[in-house]
Amino acid sequence: MMVAIMSVYLALLFTLVWVGAVRFNAFWKASPFLLLLLLTIGLFIPMGWGAPQGPGLVYRNSVSVVPDVAGEVVDVPVTPNTPLKAGDVLFRIDPVPYEAKLKAIEAQLKLSNTRLGQMTQLFERDSGRGFDVEQRQSEVDQLTAELQGAKYNLDKTTVRAPAEGYVTNLALRKGARVANLPLSPVMAFIDTSDTRVVVNINQIDARYIAPGQNVEITFKFCPAASIPPRSRAFCRQSRAGRRKLRARPWRRDRSKLRLSLSR
Repeated sequence: MMVAIMSVYLALLFTLVWVGAVRFNAFWKASPFLLLLLLTIGLFIPMGWGAPQGPGLVYRNSVSVVPDVAGEVVDVPVTPNTPLKAGDVLFRIDPVPYEAKLKAIEAQLKLSNTRLGQMTQLFERDSGRGFDVEQRQSEVDQLTAELQGAKYNLDKTTVRAPAEGYVTNLALRKGARVANLPLSPVMAFIDTSDTRVVVNINQIDARYIAPGQNVEITFKFCPAASIPPRSRAFCRQSRAGRRKLRARPWRRDRSKLRLSLSR
């Protein structure tokens, strides 16, 4: 606001001097500095006094990526700090052992289904026992369950991004061997689908803030850009986790809250 007022005044003063309406004497030369001093005393300082201030925190969720199956890593197509979409491939584990196991179970299941059909026909002709039919049916059910597990393990050899975000602290390389037990993360995934800003307000000013109020976030390194989210919750917070972030409302009625962020 102060920059806008000073810009308008300087433009107006230049125009008046250029058309000859005023003489550019010592008073008019010093007038921009006098105006800046008046704006600082009458506008900038009171706005700072009347605004709630407090440290805050901008955070995102970090997901530890742990593979569901063990094996040798054959491909790591991601690069650190590169935006990813949900479902993008993070890395691949050698699928050959799991494909072989899947084919073996499919062959056993095919044979068990054939035996089950034969035993059923014998039982219907009174040439077989019901126990044999039940035993073959149990084998088919067991192999069907093992087939589902084998398909699941084969699918999990390709590890994908759980949400939008990026990978950080990437030390995994092709040829490394990963294990699912014990649980040991192989990389960290930063979830950017839900970014939250937590602001700590002094107790005396907390009465002016409530869930659902309009909030505008501005950045010091990019003052022209703003993000208009809404406040979602209001609760007590400890001193832990505070950072250099200031919250200043636009008006004295606290109807809007401005968050000023700096790197």
